[in-house]
Amino acid sequence: MATDTHVPERDRSGNGAGRPPAGRTGRGPTLRPRRRPGRRPAYAAGVGAALWLVVVTVPLYFLVVTSLRGSGDYMSQGPLAIPETLTLDNYVNVFQVGFPGFLANSLIVAFGAITLVLAVGVPAAFGIVRSRSRAVATTFSLFLLGLAVPAQAVIIPVYLLITRLHLYDTLIAVILPTAAFSLPISILVLTSALRDVPGELYEAMALDGATTWQVFCRLVLPLSRPGVVTVTIFVGLNAWNNFIFPLVLTQSESTRVLPLGLWAFQTQYGTDVPGLMAAVLLSSLPIFALYLFGRRHLLGGLAAGFGK
Repeated sequence: MATDTHVPERDRSGNGAGRPPAGRTGRGPTLRPRRRPGRRPAYAAGVGAALWLVVVTVPLYFLVVTSLRGSGDYMSQGPLAIPETLTLDNYVNVFQVGFPGFLANSLIVAFGAITLVLAVGVPAAFGIVRSRSRAVATTFSLFLLGLAVPAQAVIIPVYLLITRLHLYDTLIAVILPTAAFSLPISILVLTSALRDVPGELYEAMALDGATTWQVFCRLVLPLSRPGVVTVTIFVGLNAWNNFIFPLVLTQSESTRVLPLGLWAFQTQYGTDVPGLMAAVLLSSLPIFALYLFGRRHLLGGLAAGFGK
C-alpha cells in the first residue's frame, strides 16, 4: 500500500507554507521587552546640593584663606578676595599670645568631662537597662528632665555652689558643671545602646557563673562601644566649645580655655581677623581629629535603640 507523502505548498514568495513567518518561532510569538521611560534628572535636588555646597565651602574658604593673609591685605582687598601673598605670621602670633596654654586647659577640661561622664553614665545605663523596678524607671524619667534645663538658667546657683566648695578659678570648676549638664543626653544614648544587647547573652553569662562585674566588663563595655564613642564625641565637643562656665567660674589667665583665649585678638582698636581665624583653625583641629577617630561608630551610636 503506497504512502501518501504530504509536501507543503509554496507560496508565491518561495517560502514553505508550513514555515512560521519571520519574527516568530515555533514556540510562539517573540515578546519584545518594553522600554522603560527614562528617569528625569532631579534638577531641584541638584540645585539644592549646589547651594548647600556653597554654604559649606564659603566659610571654610574664608577661614583658611584669611588665616594666611596679612591684616593690611585683608582690609584692602576684602574678605573673599584671592590673596596676592600668603604668610604664616598669624600662626606665629597665635603661639605668642599663649595659645599652647589655652589649648592645654581645654584638653584637660574635655578629658576630665569625658572621663567623669563615662564613669557615671555607663554603669547608670547598665543599671537602668537591667533593672525591672518601677522606681528606677521613674527616676530615669525624672533624670531626663535635665535636658530641658539650660545652663544659662542656673548659672547663678552653680556659681554659688562652686564658690562654697572653694573651687572658683580652677579647671575643676569648669569640669564639674560641664559633665553634669552632659549626663542626661549621655545616659539616654547609652541606655538606648545597651537595650540592643540580646538578653540571651546575659543569661548565658549568668549560667556560666559570671558575676555582675564580669558581665559589665566582658559583655556590656565591648558591645556598647558605638554608644560610648558617640558620648565621647558629644561631651568632648560640648566641653571644647563651652563658653559660659569658663567665663563665670574662672578669671585668671592660667585657667583660661580656648573660647576665652580668642578674646586676646580683640583690642580697643578693633579685631585682628586674620589672627583670630588662625586661632580658630588651630583650635578646631583636635575636635576634628576626635571626630575622625570615632566616625565609624558615631552613626550606630546615634541610631541605637530606635529600631525596637
